[in-house]
Amino acid sequence: MGIKQTGTIDRTCAVARSALARMCLAAVLLTSVPAFAQDKPAQAQSSNDGGGFLAAVSRWWKEQTGGVNWSFEGARKKFEGMGRDAGDAAKSTVQGAKDAADAVARIPAARAVSGHEKCLTAPNGAPDCVAAANAMCKAKGFDSGKSVDMTTAENCPPKVYMSGRSTGPECTTETFVSRAFCQ
Repeated sequence: MGIKQTGTIDRTCAVARSALARMCLAAVLLTSVPAFAQDKPAQAQSSNDGGGFLAAVSRWWKEQTGGVNWSFEGARKKFEGMGRDAGDAAKSTVQGAKDAADAVARIPAARAVSGHEKCLTAPNGAPDCVAAANAMCKAKGFDSGKSVDMTTAENCPPKVYMSGRSTGPECTTETFVSRAFCQ
């Protein structure tokens, strides 16, 4: 019984494969017929133009040189664009080199200093450490400075600690500039 079922399955698979092959062949034929029909009028037109073999060769040559001319034109435009881009890159590189040279020229006069300067509170409630960094640098003989390192501490009155608490509403947060880069 197992042998008969296997034979039936083999025949069913063969029929299915055959049907699938026929459908693929039909699909190929149906898609190629319209393409062939579209190519025929163009061939008919070219043969009706006259001139024979030399005219056909001449037309082919014009088509080929037109494509080559278009390719050369595109290459020329790309080459001109590369030259323009290279000029822009050179200008930006020169400007970058000038900026780097200016920064290097200022380095000998710059120095990091340490201290302890309290930051004032800005109108928005945040600490304003720019003024503290400038004050620290001016105290060391420089013109201006930028904060490099800051310390934040909570300052509480002694009665908070005496009551056994470590923080409370009476406590304030203070920020200090501890290091600044001065120029």
